[in-house]
Amino acid sequence: MKHRVRSHRKFGYQSIQDATASTMASMAETLGMTLPGNAAIPAADSRRMVLAEMSGRRIMEMVREELKPSKILTREAFDNAVRTGMAIGGSTNAIIHLIALAGRAGVDLPLTRFDELSRTTPMLLNVRPSGKYLMEDFFYAGGLPVVLKELLPLLHGDALTVTGKSIAENNAEAVNYNADVIRSLAMPILSEGGTAILTGNLCPNGAVLKQSAASPHLLTHRGRAVVFEDHSDLHARIDDPDLDVDETCVLVLKRVGPKGAPGMPEWGAAPIPKKLLQKGVKDMVRISDARMSGTSYGTVVLHVSPEAEAGGPLALVQNDDQIELDIPNRRLTLRVPDDELAHRRARWRPRPPHYTRGYGRLFLDHVLQAHEGCDFDFLRGKTPVRAEDTAGPSHS
Repeated sequence: MKHRVRSHRKFGYQSIQDATASTMASMAETLGMTLPGNAAIPAADSRRMVLAEMSGRRIMEMVREELKPSKILTREAFDNAVRTGMAIGGSTNAIIHLIALAGRAGVDLPLTRFDELSRTTPMLLNVRPSGKYLMEDFFYAGGLPVVLKELLPLLHGDALTVTGKSIAENNAEAVNYNADVIRSLAMPILSEGGTAILTGNLCPNGAVLKQSAASPHLLTHRGRAVVFEDHSDLHARIDDPDLDVDETCVLVLKRVGPKGAPGMPEWGAAPIPKKLLQKGVKDMVRISDARMSGTSYGTVVLHVSPEAEAGGPLALVQNDDQIELDIPNRRLTLRVPDDELAHRRARWRPRPPHYTRGYGRLFLDHVLQAHEGCDFDFLRGKTPVRAEDTAGPSHS
């Protein structure tokens, strides 16, 4: 066993921690779309192959039972997934993915729902970057079934899963083998969920921040904006010794959202300027309309919506503007008078589009904003059922 654990660490399983892949595996299991215990099995563990074979067999049984995803992906299932994501301190990327999935399933899942559930969901998982353990430790402690069993008082326990049983039935026998890795509701890591949803005049449609990985001294902060107009501008100037920046400033990165980048890459965790790193600065407030890796940490505001490229208020931020972050009250505020913002908006012009034809143009014309899941607008909602698909066999 010791040799196998070292092997996992050597080949990178430990390094992914609670990254987006691990988070989404947990979301799929909580939604009821995978067999119990799937989420945290290490890639090199033979139990993953066993579960894969069991999954194939179960799929065939589901076909015979006519147990379809539409029966499983309900409003209650998505509520369960959001709560679980908050309890495990999951990746901020999960918010976009869950909203997109809900959109295709015909379930309304507004960004405000994430904050409602975060406020009432303690964080239980002591895993990096929000804690001290690694994903492998989570698996050996009992994995996601233990978290779900502990959360049952807060979950819709009767939500259906691919086993044909409820989520409560699936996880009733889960055993916690390490109560420091997976905490109880009575002894959580945090009293709230790992992710906070912000609103304010800088993000009218919302923004997200992983509060479980933020620096305590920056949970409330007001600072001077240092603005980078796009990713190229960031790389050109971030380490310039003459950059007018100190540790109290707020780094603002524009045009890295769904339309701006395009594609909303994981550029949100802007680097600390070199001259501040040399002084020992380890974190600063950073704001962008981009995403961030699930293993990143720091006081980083992401998914600002509407994005700068779409003309959101982020596009109007200028150097030396005052920006106020208030995580306890979930506010992100640009301290600039309304008449000045109106003047800036009148002068603002969008850049020429990245693409004028082909798939790129289709993407730019139809991709939704972060608070809507960044899916294509024409893919939201269930596919209508045709009358001929529901009619019985013809006898003519």
